[in-house]
Amino acid sequence: MLNNFESFDNSETATKKDIVIQERVELVSSHMYKQFLDYQNSTVNTNNIFSKMVDCLELVSDNLKKSFSSRGVTTQNIYVEADSLKSTAVLNILWHKISLTTRCNFQPQALYRDDGRHISSNRIMAIRGNYNEIMKDVKDRDEEMARLLENEIASLYVPPDQNQKSIFKIKHTGQEFMINQTDAPREFVLKVVETVCGGGMYHQDGSVRTFTV
Repeated sequence: MLNNFESFDNSETATKKDIVIQERVELVSSHMYKQFLDYQNSTVNTNNIFSKMVDCLELVSDNLKKSFSSRGVTTQNIYVEADSLKSTAVLNILWHKISLTTRCNFQPQALYRDDGRHISSNRIMAIRGNYNEIMKDVKDRDEEMARLLENEIASLYVPPDQNQKSIFKIKHTGQEFMINQTDAPREFVLKVVETVCGGGMYHQDGSVRTFTV
């Protein structure tokens, strides 16, 4: 009879453990599902903004060609190249190369805030140089991300809600702007072009320095 009671007690304990596991796993799955939905919505918004950025790059390129042509400068080194998926675009302006990419959004991520908040968002990165040349021989995502961060000019963080403002961060100054998603494509492209082309390079003396105006 004692063994029967022990068996009943063990069965009841196992059932309680199963309930605890079920409840806690449900909390985890609910949390991850929310992250998944935010990621999906941010991806849609990001792709829409990036597509418009490519259009803005084309307009910038056309206007630069007209401006330099009127000054008697050859414009064959002013052009835009975008991949078929519109996840990467390269703007060549004479001796400058600027790339925009969304290829850093391989999982749900959030932007940390100084007040402890975190904002779910995807990211559009602007980098110095030609993306395809920079990523040559990259072996994995960690190496790809390291090269992106090394060459980063600015990033636009795009939230899942279309009505929520994007966050525009400039790397070398630490400046940060809140900007609505309608204006973000134009303002991001123009600010990046102004940042890169509005300054210059000093002659090298063992270190690489730039100046801005």
